[in-house]
Amino acid sequence: MFKSYNKEVVIEALVKTGVEKGNVIFSHSNVGFFGRPEGEFTQENICKTIFDAIFEVIGDSGTLIVPTFTYSFCNNQIFDIYNSPSKCGFFTEFIRKKSDAFRSEDPLISVAAIGAQAKALIRDVPENSYGEDSFFDRFYKIGGKICNFNFDAGSTFIHYIERKLGVPYRFDKTFFGQINSNKVLRESNATIFVRILEDGTEAKFEAFDQIATESNLYKRASIGRGFVGCISAESCFKIVENTLVSRPWFLTKAEQDNIVPKLK
Repeated sequence: MFKSYNKEVVIEALVKTGVEKGNVIFSHSNVGFFGRPEGEFTQENICKTIFDAIFEVIGDSGTLIVPTFTYSFCNNQIFDIYNSPSKCGFFTEFIRKKSDAFRSEDPLISVAAIGAQAKALIRDVPENSYGEDSFFDRFYKIGGKICNFNFDAGSTFIHYIERKLGVPYRFDKTFFGQINSNKVLRESNATIFVRILEDGTEAKFEAFDQIATESNLYKRASIGRGFVGCISAESCFKIVENTLVSRPWFLTKAEQDNIVPKLK
């Protein structure tokens, strides 16, 4: 039987993983897996406990970013920057709906940010979600950290690295649609780095997580029945860059299946 947790437990865990005052952190999350927080066992209380702990550690000078992906254009849907719900879990919806949150106008893989660098990281993002001056590019250059709740070291940021390094199993694909911003519709394009649809090209980050964990670059600490883990964006980039030289498929199912996909 695991113990309940509270804000102090989350704060201690974040500090153990290397999260510090002023950090810019990007978080994938499954906060419900922690179990029962002290007080009410509600989504609101779970989210508030985690959120308050994060900002207790990173402070007013820090910034929290979460994925609020919708894939709207992929599904022939209008992307409403203020109302299209995130597909990335209830903690990301909690952040998106906060009055001081800013959301990027990306109709495929938008993010929501709160904190000192929020506007600078998400405003006027380009058409290409992983391209030059994209959120992920800005996040990398500002020295951000991946801080995942109940997820391994893998993250969407890895696709930015793959594009930067020119992996052969993915390519830029452009989608078209409409964005609704302040009740004004406008036509737009959106480009993401998608995989070539062949057996073996599916994303698999277990090997990346193993390297990151064994090299002590992804540090973990327990919370309730789950954990939080943190790794710098710079360390992510170096792991991928160094490993691709000898293991070109290590971020895909191909290595796991010991095959070489037939790329067109």
